[in-house]
Amino acid sequence: MNKELKLGRMNRLKVTKKVEFGYYLEGFVRNERIEILLPNNEVGHAILQEDNMPEEVDVFIYLDQDERVIATMKEPLAQVGDFAYLEVAWVNNFGAFLHWGPMKDLFVPFREQKMKMQKGKSYIVHLHIDPESYRIMASAKIERYLNAEMPKYRYGQEVNILVWQKTDLGLKVIIENQFGGLLYENQIFRQIKQIKLVCLEDGKIVIKYLNNVPIWYDLKNLFLLVFNGGMTTLAK
Repeated sequence: MNKELKLGRMNRLKVTKKVEFGYYLEGFVRNERIEILLPNNEVGHAILQEDNMPEEVDVFIYLDQDERVIATMKEPLAQVGDFAYLEVAWVNNFGAFLHWGPMKDLFVPFREQKMKMQKGKSYIVHLHIDPESYRIMASAKIERYLNAEMPKYRYGQEVNILVWQKTDLGLKVIIENQFGGLLYENQIFRQIKQIKLVCLEDGKIVIKYLNNVPIWYDLKNLFLLVFNGGMTTLAK
């Protein structure tokens, strides 16, 4: 069976032919073969200059302004299934549109906004395929897309965290693009948007900020709480 095309994700596709305005790639939807255009302006500069297109290419698949399936070799800031911190490019009477890489901005309808989004401001959103229109959309209603299963983390495991929201207790975070969690406020000493949390075998935790400056905490005073109908901690 042929590999199904994944809209809103990176795909490795076969190049079938070259035309004046780009390349055609082979993809399959419900096992039916389709041709997907990779325009010249979406091809990597080095490949275009040397006219040396490989037999297969890694491309991001999305819908253009006319709702046609299109390919680009430029990786987006986020893909379908991801949580991401994205800036609003513009707004209209239907919702907000976010910068995310492709030429067509990412739509967030008003029904998917917790508060009215404003141009120039950035928000944490989840990218998904709208089941009714089959378009790539985003939602700021983060809770709906968090994994409610009990995570199977082990002591000493490194996890990536995206800071989502400030509460009275501290910072709500998204762990490994799946689970909800909390960092206590009294253990956070600087303003952050995205951090990496590393649990170490010597009973300490190091949080690395985006500038990679390490700050150490005692494991007894910093707990990672995962909201899944209960809670767990990364303590011994």
